Amino acid sequence: MANVTFSSPDNLKKDVTVYAVAGDTKTLLSVAKAHKIPVEFECENGECGSCQVQVSVLSSKHPIGVAMTEKEKTVLKLAGKITAAHLAEAENTDTPAPWRLACQMILRDEDILVKF
Repeated sequence: MANVTFSSPDNLKKDVTVYAVAGDTKTLLSVAKAHKIPVEFECENGECGSCQVQVSVLSSKHPIGVAMTEKEKTVLKLAGKITAAHLAEAENTDTPAPWRLACQMILRDEDILVKF
C-alpha cells in the first residue's frame, strides 16, 4: 500500500491522503479521480500536459525510480518542468523526476506528496 497525499492550496481546503495499491497499474490520475481529487486533465494520454504534478517522496528510504514515457519526457521538457539534466540524473541514478504527468505515472510502494 502507498499513501498518496494530494496538496493544492487553490483546489483543496486541506491536504488529502488516500491509500493506493502499489503496482496495480493504476495511474496517479485514476487514483485521484477515484477519490474525487480535482487534478486537472484533458486528454488522459500524455499529450496535452494539463495534468502536470510535482511529486516528492515522503519515505526515508531511497526513492524508487520510475520509467517515463518518451511522450511524458517531451511534454514536461516543453513545459519547462524538467530539463535534460533532470532526465539524465533520473535515468542514471534510478531516482524519480521532480515533475510527472498524473495520467502517465504508475504508483509504486512508497508514500508520496503530490502538489498540483
